[in-house]
Amino acid sequence: MATRVLAIAIDCLDAERLAGFWCAALGAEVRERWRDACEVEYVEVGAPAGPTLLFQPVPEAKSSKNRLHLDLAPEPGDQREEVRRLVVLGARVLSEAPGHPWIVLADPEDNEFCVLPAR
Repeated sequence: MATRVLAIAIDCLDAERLAGFWCAALGAEVRERWRDACEVEYVEVGAPAGPTLLFQPVPEAKSSKNRLHLDLAPEPGDQREEVRRLVVLGARVLSEAPGHPWIVLADPEDNEFCVLPAR
């Protein structure tokens, strides 16, 4: 038997706000919203290409480095232009290590992600 990744779940304080950022960043749209048995509202975002992102509210803010992150690449486009666009949307640059092809950013809730050159 095999299994597949259904979605990438992202803990957050404000699911609507973070889903809005990622919709704008990825050219995606909200596919669904639902509440669980505890009345917590989840927001599911889907892009034309790529995985489904599921934003799930949690009571605590992020406290340390992500153990899992997204790698993005502009299609088509320039890496630095894409970083500038994402910063305008609400991201911030965390690091640009010399010799590495990626630039590390954080989304509005400080979840790290990388922007690589176009492939």
